[in-house]
Amino acid sequence: MRRLFTGLFGLVFVAGLAVFAYGGWWLHEPLALKIPPGSQVLDLEIEPGTSAQGVAEDAVASGVDVPPLLLYAWFRLSGQARLLKAGSYEVTPGTTPRKLLSMLVRGEESLKSITFVEGWNIRQVLAALQKAEALKPDSVGLSHEAIMTQLGKPGVHPEGRFFPDTYTYSKGASDLAVLKRAARAMDKRLEAAWAQRAPDTPLKTPDEALVLASIVEKETGKPSDRAEIGGVFTNRLRMGMLLQTDPTVIYGLGEKFDGNLRRRDLQADTPYNTYTRAGLPPTPIAMPGKAALLAAVKPASTKAIYFVARGDGTSQFSVTLDEHNRAVNKFQRNK
Repeated sequence: MRRLFTGLFGLVFVAGLAVFAYGGWWLHEPLALKIPPGSQVLDLEIEPGTSAQGVAEDAVASGVDVPPLLLYAWFRLSGQARLLKAGSYEVTPGTTPRKLLSMLVRGEESLKSITFVEGWNIRQVLAALQKAEALKPDSVGLSHEAIMTQLGKPGVHPEGRFFPDTYTYSKGASDLAVLKRAARAMDKRLEAAWAQRAPDTPLKTPDEALVLASIVEKETGKPSDRAEIGGVFTNRLRMGMLLQTDPTVIYGLGEKFDGNLRRRDLQADTPYNTYTRAGLPPTPIAMPGKAALLAAVKPASTKAIYFVARGDGTSQFSVTLDEHNRAVNKFQRNK
């Protein structure tokens, strides 16, 4: 009897060693994945509140080709079953059970990104959001006013209120959440720029600085000219001179603008026509970047009140109208 018991114990011991050895080997072996055709990764969505067993079952349902009980057992034996985090994950070929657990514990979600470009207007921002991959289109169908209300800025015009930058997000995130981050970023950048404003600036409020910065952004062809362009418009504001800047007129035309700015457009009075109305337009006309914000509040010291594009991205600056007319003839009319 003792011999039989000893034999059985030995078999159990050997079996235990075999299971242990298999477990150690399995943890470091790539998991088999049933990746959908046309994709290179396996998408795994874990909802908040999902148990460790539920996570194992979701992983298998998503295409991780392993018995869910085995995966669940690994989560439990690791001592980290309660640390698994909800989120959107991408399981790539070569992922081992150990790596999968680490990813779920660390919350290493798969992130997408969207870039808002300096000089874009609100229509371009919303269009980019609609084209963004795996972003929930909560803004679709909402008016501009409704969007700003959702962002906690009721009554604020949306133009220029979002900072141009690259923003990352997890799959299924709301496009309104991305907009809120961009709006907060602009608030911070504008506040920082306003704190650095020149003592003699004619700008009275941060909002006026944002409007001017948007004009500087649209008028700048070469970054090195940006501060001097800010200086030209600052000089004009001090003098009470018309800003006479084409981008504001184009913005006022909206979707009617066909790419060709005509004389009649410059003569047609609208709130954004700086050829017919003095001072700044009522709102920004685009998203200014950090450099444009600084150029608006802390422009270069210059006597120039005119500038014209040279045709190579740079600008020719002039102090007098005669100088400016000569520059226009040279660079625009080839005279």
